[in-house]
Amino acid sequence: MTASPAIRAAAPIDMADLPVQHPASPAGPAQARARFFNSGNAFNIKLPPVPGRVFTDEAARALAPDAPTGFIACDQSAAMASPFPATTPLMLARYAAIAAGDDLTCAWAATGSIWFVIAGTGETRVGGEVLRWGAGDVLLLPGGVPVVHAAGTRAVLWVVSNEPQLAHDASQAPRAPVAPVHYPAAEIERQLALIVSATANASTSGHALIFSTDGLEASRNLLPTLTLSLNTLPGGTHQRAHRHNSAAITLAVAGERCFSTVDGVRCDWSPWATLVTPPGAPHSHHNAGGGLARFLIVQDGGLYYHARTMGFAFLEE
Repeated sequence: MTASPAIRAAAPIDMADLPVQHPASPAGPAQARARFFNSGNAFNIKLPPVPGRVFTDEAARALAPDAPTGFIACDQSAAMASPFPATTPLMLARYAAIAAGDDLTCAWAATGSIWFVIAGTGETRVGGEVLRWGAGDVLLLPGGVPVVHAAGTRAVLWVVSNEPQLAHDASQAPRAPVAPVHYPAAEIERQLALIVSATANASTSGHALIFSTDGLEASRNLLPTLTLSLNTLPGGTHQRAHRHNSAAITLAVAGERCFSTVDGVRCDWSPWATLVTPPGAPHSHHNAGGGLARFLIVQDGGLYYHARTMGFAFLEE
C-alpha cells in the first residue's frame, strides 16, 4: 500500500534543509534580531581552505633598489573569501620598503606586530621610545598606536601582525598597548649559539630560538596569540615531517638548496621568500645544501596553546 499524495506532502522536512528561522512575533528590535539554526544545518559551513603558497614576487619587489617607500602585503584574502586582507585567517604578513631618509608610519588595529630587519639601518619611534635597528634585528611593536620607522640607509623589513584576528572579531587594539621589545642581532646570535651547542632529544623539533617578553614569560609567547621562532637546519638534514593546528608564516632567512614539503607539494625556498603552511597540513623542511639554514616562523600558536588544542604530532620516526 502506498501513501497518498497528501500524506507524502505532509512528511517532515529534514533538519539540514531548513532555512534560517526568524522569530514569529518579535516584541521589539532586540527580539527581531534573533536567528535560529539546528544541529543539521549549523555546522556544515564550507569555508575555502588556506592555500599553501610561497610569496616570491612580493619579496623581489620590496628588495628592488628602486622600490618606493611603502608596504607590500602577502594577501590571500581573495582565495580564502576573507573580507579583509589576510595571509592566513588570523595573520597578515607584509614587506616594508623604506628609502634612505624616508619615514614609514603605521597604526594598525592589532594586538601587536613582529618585525625582522632584512636589510638597512634606521630607527623606530613609538610611545616615547626610540629603537635603533640594523640588519638581523627583531622588533615587537604595539598595535593601535602610531609607529614611525625612519630609514638611515635604504631598509627592507618583514612584518607579521594579527590584524585579521581583530578584524574577524570586530575588535579594537588593546587600550594598554604591549610594550615595545628590541632583540638586537648580536644578542640573537649569542642566544642561538647556546642552543646549537646543546644536545636535543627525540621529542625536540630541531634547534630553534623562541622569542618571548618579560610580560609573557610564563606562556613563552611573544604576543598572547602569536609565537615567533628562529629555526635552524644543518646542511644535508631535514626537519621531521609533522603537523599542528596553528597556521605558520615562514621567512627564508638563509640557506641554499632548501625546500619545504607542504601537503605533499614541494616548495622551493628563495632568498627572503614567505612560505605559508596551512593549519593541520603535514609538512617538513629540507636543507640539501652545505651551510646552516635559518628560517623565521610566526604562528598563531598562542591561541591554540591557550585552548589546549595545539595538536602537534611528528609524522615520521
